[in-house]
Amino acid sequence: MASWRVLVGVKRVIDYAVKIRVKPDKTGVVTDGVKHSMNPFDEIAVEEAVRLKEKGIASEIIAVSCGPAKSEETLRTALAMGVDRGIHVLLSDKEYEGLQPLAVAKLFQKITEMENPNLIILGKQAIDDDCNQTGQMLSALLNWPQATFASKVEVKDDKLGVTREIDGGLEMIDVKMPCVITADLRYDEKSTGFNTPSSEFFSQLLAFYENPLMSNTHKQIRFNNSDGLLVPMKAKKKKIDKKSPSDLGIDIAPRVETVSVEDPPVREAGIKVETVDDLVVKLKDHGFC
Repeated sequence: MASWRVLVGVKRVIDYAVKIRVKPDKTGVVTDGVKHSMNPFDEIAVEEAVRLKEKGIASEIIAVSCGPAKSEETLRTALAMGVDRGIHVLLSDKEYEGLQPLAVAKLFQKITEMENPNLIILGKQAIDDDCNQTGQMLSALLNWPQATFASKVEVKDDKLGVTREIDGGLEMIDVKMPCVITADLRYDEKSTGFNTPSSEFFSQLLAFYENPLMSNTHKQIRFNNSDGLLVPMKAKKKKIDKKSPSDLGIDIAPRVETVSVEDPPVREAGIKVETVDDLVVKLKDHGFC
């Protein structure tokens, strides 16, 4: 059985359920006082890495996050999900605002050279900027094969069989190890493919702390067995190493300038028509036919 070291990337982003507001000066979006959580695609990457460890394929999982001090919360969440240890590339708020995919890829390249993993799993993109670039850039910097938009992965000795979500359907490829994989949100829970944490995972974790005797809480949360008692993975006791870009010898200065961030245009109210003839008239009036 394989014994891999797996590196996963996690990012702290504005929660997907939050309504985004643009700053008055149009330099970005409002982040103060706004709920943040782990990037959903990164949750899938973490979950898949943990499943590989549970199957005896991976021996160690290392989560990496590049961000300000509060990014440690995101790393702790990954540790609670089953990751063994974390690496926090600590950035100031200003540095984080200007952080771009190429800089992240270079930081991950240095960490990869330090940790020597067999496999890197990243979310295909972050939901705050939707760049979808870091995995591809990291693959190029490392000169490793890549499999992007992965929805299913099968272990084949020294290769991985990857099912990719593409516009025309599904594409099946084999990639040699070591490699970089980016996880897609689309997956089949009944398959052996990529997995996402249950939507009840975090509420169950909270419920466990409120009432540890609730039996249904044990379904989704991973536990350590301590003196005959089931307790959640001890995330606070797991190690997180702190690094800075200068420690890694990387210049993270942005290469692309954000000129302006704008709200999407307000959609005009629609109109109702009673008949097809009325519809044709309206279309002609608006120059569509």
